[in-house]
Parts: sequence; C-alpha cells; structure tokens
Amino acid sequence: MKFIRRPDLDPQTRIEIVMTAWLYQGVYGKITHIAQVYHISRTFLYHLLVAATLQLEVLFSDDKCRVQHEPSHSTPLVLLLRLEGRCSLPSIASILKRLDYQPNSVGALSTFFQRYGQSLPSTLSLGSTTVVFYLSDEIFATHKPILVTVDAKSTAILKIELASERSAQTWQAHFEALDDHHFHSLGMASDRGVGLVAGYHAACQEALWVSDQFHEFHDLFTLCRQWERKAYRAIGKEDDTAQKFDHAKSEATLQKRLHQYEQACQACEQAIAQYDHLNILLHLLRETLHICSPFGQLRTVEAVRSELALLFRMIEEIDHTAIPTIMQPLHAHIDDILVPFQQAEAMQAQLLEVVPQQALELLVCAWYHDHLSYASPAKQKRYHQRERCDWLAFAEGLLDEQFDALKTLVFDQLDSIVRASSLVEMVNSLIRPYLNSCKGQITQASLNLIMFYHNHRRYKSGKRKGKAPIELLTGKPLETDWLDLLMQQGEGGQDATLEASLGSRPLLELVPCSHGERVPAAAPPGQARFALTTDAENSQRHMDAEAA
Repeated sequence: MKFIRRPDLDPQTRIEIVMTAWLYQGVYGKITHIAQVYHISRTFLYHLLVAATLQLEVLFSDDKCRVQHEPSHSTPLVLLLRLEGRCSLPSIASILKRLDYQPNSVGALSTFFQRYGQSLPSTLSLGSTTVVFYLSDEIFATHKPILVTVDAKSTAILKIELASERSAQTWQAHFEALDDHHFHSLGMASDRGVGLVAGYHAACQEALWVSDQFHEFHDLFTLCRQWERKAYRAIGKEDDTAQKFDHAKSEATLQKRLHQYEQACQACEQAIAQYDHLNILLHLLRETLHICSPFGQLRTVEAVRSELALLFRMIEEIDHTAIPTIMQPLHAHIDDILVPFQQAEAMQAQLLEVVPQQALELLVCAWYHDHLSYASPAKQKRYHQRERCDWLAFAEGLLDEQFDALKTLVFDQLDSIVRASSLVEMVNSLIRPYLNSCKGQITQASLNLIMFYHNHRRYKSGKRKGKAPIELLTGKPLETDWLDLLMQQGEGGQDATLEASLGSRPLLELVPCSHGERVPAAAPPGQARFALTTDAENSQRHMDAEAA
C-alpha cells in the first residue's frame, strides 16, 4: 500500500485529532469513528497517539533521569561491567534497568559490543619490527577453536583468532599474519598439538620450538596426586577397621576384625610407600628441571640428561601398570625437554664475557630465589626474598658501580629462557569466563574487545604489578588507563556510544511534502514519509508513522 501526505491536515488539525483520540481511548468504536471523520487510517491514528505519549513522557520526566542517560555515563559503565566485572549481557541489562538507563535490552548491548569490537584489530600492530617469543595455544568455544598467540615476556596477546578448524594450514596463516605485522619470532613454546607445531615449523622454519614441560610431565604428576588420594583412603580404612575391632565382643568377631585390621594396615603401608617413593622422585625431578642450581650454577645439557635418565630409571622401578605407558613418551621427547638448557649454556658463555664468574654465580643465585618467590606461599616467599637480598648484597660488593647494569642484564637474560607455555594458559583463563557467559555466541569482535582489554589493563599484583602488557612489550608507558583508551578508539569510528548503537534522532520531525508525492524508494515498505522519531532515551520504542 502506498500513502500520500494530506496537505489539509495541518499541525493544529493533527493536534486536535490526537486530543480527541486521547479522550476516547478504550471506548469501543471511537477510534474507527475518528478515522472515518478525518479520512485517515487507524494505523496512522495509533502512531500519532504513540508519538504524543512519548513526547509527553519526555516533557514531564525528571531532569535527574535525563542526566543519568547521557552517553558519557552509560558507555563507560557498560564497558566496565562487561570487561572488568566480566558480567554476562543479561546481568548487565538487569543492572541498567535497575539504574533506569536506556537502552537496556540484551540486543542493544550485543550490538554495542559488536560495533566496538569491529573497530578493533585481531592482530596487534606496533609499526616497527619487534622481537618476541611466542606462546601459542588453542581454546574451544562451542566446538570452534580460538587460536591465541602471546608474547612470553610481556604476556601481551599478539593475535587472537576465531577459526573454523585448527589444521597446520590455519596455524601457518596465523603465524604468517604475525610476520606481516612485523613480529620476528625467536621461538615458540607450546604443547604437542599436531596442527600447531606443524604450522609453526612451516611458517618459521629456522626458529626454535620448546616443548612445554607442564604438558610433558602432566600425566606423571596426575598419577602422583591419584596415589596421594589412594593413600589417604587407605589411612581412613585402617582407622575404620581399628574402631570396628574395638567394638567387637565375641572371640570369633575379634579374630575376624583383627584379620581385617591387619589387611588394612598392610594395604595402607603399601599405598603410603608407593606415594612417598614417587613424590620424592618428582621433587628431585622439579629440582633437575630448574635452569640453575640453588648454588648459582647454570645447568648443562649433559648434566641434566644424565640426571633425568637416572630419575626415569628409578621411576620405572615402581611396580605399577601405568608407569611404562607414561614413561615411554618421555624417553622419546628427552631432546625437546633439554632445549631450554641449550639456551642456558649459550647464554652463560655470553655473560661470562662481561660478568666475572664469581659475580655471575651470585647474581644467578639471586635470580633463582627471586624467581621462586613469586609462586611460593607466604612463609617461603619471605625466605626467598631474604635470600635474594643477601646474594644481591654480596654481588654488589664485588661489582661496585657496575652492579645495577650487570644485574639488569643477567636477570633479563635468564627471564628470556622459556621452559613452559603456562602464561598462555593464564590468558586462556582470562578469556574463559567471557566464553562461559556468552551462551555460545562468541564472535571475532568479542575476542578483539577482550584482547584490547587484556593488553591495556595494568596488573594488580605479581612481578608485573602496575604495568600493562602493552607497556612491557613496547617499553613505553600508557598515557591513561584502558577504559579511556578504548573510549578514544571507539570515538574514531561510528556508533561510539551505547545510545548511538540504536540511533539518535530529533525529538519530532515533520517533513513537508507536496500533495501526491510518493514515498521515496529508500524508505522501507509500508513506512510513510511522515516521520515520528524520539530521542535516544526512547529509541527502543521508536515507531515510524504511516500517513493515510
């Protein structure tokens, strides 16, 4: 149906139509009668009533509410709730409704975050060549892989990608995109994902690949935890049989309970001995896998290989069916496990050219305790911190004025040795709550938003406290916090605010049109040239009038 504008219905006549219709709302047949009198459609009449109602609400609303709905207030709040608070979209919508913010629907919020995310890149770009060490991994959301690559030193997300599959070709394209953005890889640490490793070797043929020690020994440590629980169950069963023996009355029952108690004691001793044996060997394994000894000596490849071979033989002597299955791949991967120690050997030769050997050992001791202090409980943390200060004081006495420069050099070199990809697991743990709250509707735009937040938010604790990943990567401090930067980024494009995501128009727009003029082709079917619009506060209730 096509509509024309009625030139005889001037603004005053339209006001009279609305007033009459307003008075007779709810009276059966009156709306039809008014439409017939003025030769207009009932649809047009209802649209006039809705527009008048919205304008009256704006006219008589509290000024305080208008201030609350300004974009400068709602947009930062929504971004903080989603990124800092990790709230789901329905939760954010409920909060906005409680605070009387508009718009507050889940659909409006989804559109807002999508448009913000689309204005952000999925690959970090610094403009100049940057040398990094990759930590890469895959995380799944509704059976779709998300490919993540992180810088080992700064923990900045270099690229995050929602992929259709995780083949070698997909990973190769992933790493080639990073190369196109001027990232030069010294190496990569990851698990043994087939597509991941093959794709990296195809894209960076001469770079180093480090097998993740966490994944290599994961099954062995998992078995130790299982044996620990088994030992505690055996202790509980022994105590239970002892109590039953105490309550026995007859001679036959006493003999039966005694036999059960002896069996429980034997099983308990075996379970405890088995667990203690493996636990001690794994403690020695942890010590062996440290880059340096507690006495400041960097471990060599051959020394570590010899110690690992001895520990592996001792573990295999434990009589259990699971041990051979777990140890077989470890023997096959021994060369990959030793790659970090090859780096340490080469690094030691370089450091000895500028640092005296005795001073180097003192600085390595200090780094060793500094490194352990961050992951230790409170009591052990204080011990490692005291040890670090003592060794640094000894080194300062030997190096005098060169102490600060050489300490920084040695610490930076040792920090650059990567043995595991656990930091990318930390990033995965940051992403996971957003995936859990998105109900399977994860998009690339959402990942871009998460990546920007992670790279520009400052750590609140740990060795990187007060620094943002992007600051650690570039060495340049940020001028402001992540929220202001994200707002500035959004202002560079369109629809930067929540209210703008649904459009913002004048309060009331009467578009003149000559008699008989047809609706332009650009207008949607059935929409009149006579436009009734509301401000951003009522954009969800917006309806276009159709002229009769």
